[in-house]
Amino acid sequence: MRPVNESDLDWEEHGGVEGTFKQKRLGTAAGSDHLGCSLYELPPGAQPWSYHYHAANEEALYVLSGTGTLRLGGETYTLQAGDYVPCPTDESGAHCVVNDSDSTLRYLAVSTMRDPDVTVHPGIEKVGVFVGAPPGSDDERTVSEFFDADVTE
Repeated sequence: MRPVNESDLDWEEHGGVEGTFKQKRLGTAAGSDHLGCSLYELPPGAQPWSYHYHAANEEALYVLSGTGTLRLGGETYTLQAGDYVPCPTDESGAHCVVNDSDSTLRYLAVSTMRDPDVTVHPGIEKVGVFVGAPPGSDDERTVSEFFDADVTE
């Protein structure tokens, strides 16, 4: 374990549900085993993931700058700098972030790092199963699959 400065890390670029977004895995870089933390940058129009919740890993979001829209537990909220959002490991923690503004949205996502994990995506009726490495880890997963499921919102 060691302190890490985000300016020393390179961005990872990912394709999202809408557009692309950038991530810096701070927890992994610092050597964290049980608590993950990533910095995200979403350009205007970006949506990283579909509306979902985790069955094993609690998450929390903290908005650093910019604005966007959050869908959480079936409700819709406006996000702005300083907002903190807990996402429990059940339907009440289902969430989706969208940058529907004209500027970049930056936020931290912090989560437990339990393996295995299951994600439930009610809007697209999918379930994700992940085994072998917790979310945010650099380790290779032995299972990383999405399955059709009869899940409702």
